[in-house]
Amino acid sequence: MAKIKNEAAYKAALRRVEQLEELVDDDNPVMDDNAMELDMLVDMIEEYEDIHYPIGKPSLIDTIKLRLYEMNITQSKLAEMLGISPARVSAIMTGKCEPTLKVGREICLKLNISPNIVLGV
Repeated sequence: MAKIKNEAAYKAALRRVEQLEELVDDDNPVMDDNAMELDMLVDMIEEYEDIHYPIGKPSLIDTIKLRLYEMNITQSKLAEMLGISPARVSAIMTGKCEPTLKVGREICLKLNISPNIVLGV
């Protein structure tokens, strides 16, 4: 299969995908020429993006910040929920210390964060 070799080709492929999306009927499973071209371009774009625009794993701190924002919770409230001091939460949030296994478990349960993120795997 062909590959996208540079940024100009990548941008051209993105523009072509936009054009093809208007022509391809998602409700119709028939693979016409436009649908086949769209499918191939999307695969090529994904391969290029995996190499040139990789998405890293989220950090525990960033994930906790996001969940606090989503749940409209302050660090003080989080300290109450986890049964630890606000100073300890602050130390975790600034990266000065890592949560204990017990606190990590509570973070998973109370904030609905994957154990993989808490454990850094």
